[in-house]
Amino acid sequence: MPDHPSPPRPPLGRASLMLRLAAIGAVVGVVAGAFAYVNGTLDPQRLRPKTLVNALETNNGVHQGYRRNHAKGVCVAGYFESSPAARAYSSAQVFSEARTQVIGRFALPSGNPYAPDNSVPIRSLAVQFSQANGQQWRTGMNSMPVFPVGTPEAFYQMLKAGAPDPATGKPNPASMPAFFASHPEAAPFLAWVKTAKPSASYATETYNAINAFYLINATGQRQAVRWGVVPLSQDASGAITPEGADSLQADLIQRLKAGPLRWQLQITLANPSDLVDDASKAWVGAHTVLNAGTLVLESSQPQLDGDCRDINFDPLILPSGIEASNDPLLAARSAAYASSYLRRTGEVSQLHSAPQESRP
Repeated sequence: MPDHPSPPRPPLGRASLMLRLAAIGAVVGVVAGAFAYVNGTLDPQRLRPKTLVNALETNNGVHQGYRRNHAKGVCVAGYFESSPAARAYSSAQVFSEARTQVIGRFALPSGNPYAPDNSVPIRSLAVQFSQANGQQWRTGMNSMPVFPVGTPEAFYQMLKAGAPDPATGKPNPASMPAFFASHPEAAPFLAWVKTAKPSASYATETYNAINAFYLINATGQRQAVRWGVVPLSQDASGAITPEGADSLQADLIQRLKAGPLRWQLQITLANPSDLVDDASKAWVGAHTVLNAGTLVLESSQPQLDGDCRDINFDPLILPSGIEASNDPLLAARSAAYASSYLRRTGEVSQLHSAPQESRP
């Protein structure tokens, strides 16, 4: 996906980088969810999804009724306008119909629903496309370009490195740098971390699905792809001056009052040399990128009672014409999301007893 020019950012000093790395395990933990294979085990540890969700609760606290990952967010709604570009590659109705209704959710990657918006440099966007034929496509995207590691086992070790030390209640500042030192595959992610900083608006971010999938056309031909959405305008007009812990939602509401927000859905076709089943590997060099259509968001709702509240944005909910790759993180995300979903939907009544002034 093409990059949009932006002012250069000074690199972090070593001390600042070490502090960021010490906290990044918890950040990434809630970006992708607690991982376990879809059969409920993580060999050789035999770790189950509920065990990993328990670990997230230990790290972030228990906030009943909220998602264990991406707890702070806001619902959005609108539609997707397709273009002809993807129709030769996929039989999915979302690419052939002129318009498909969507429900989405912007969020922060934190397990704490009261975290300040500038506490992490990552923003996320999850979208549910509801096709006219009853099938759905759900996708979760993040502003980071790659995942730090490529397997659930490595992710679990990273989650442990970011866990609080019982003696201090805080992560050991040496644990995360030591983890990354033993995992050279994290180099592309760390290169991004060095310059990443919190954006002032959900509306100006590019969001990447990170994992690879396959588009399947009417004749059964398969094409490996990655997708993401790129804002059609990064103009700051209409934005508010970022202030306080909840400026992202306030900015979004103000922008939507001025009119719909638009992103271009860009689908990158894999080259034969690209690694399809490893989300830690960037696809470098020249690639064919399809402009598959425009995501248009028209309105927002509070997450506590909005249409997105009870949606599990499972990345394996796919329509005919789109299939998952063999990336083990996809099955892992699906299993852990289900475990978290069962917990929070059983606690929904607790949301209405939360202090009004503390709600995101």
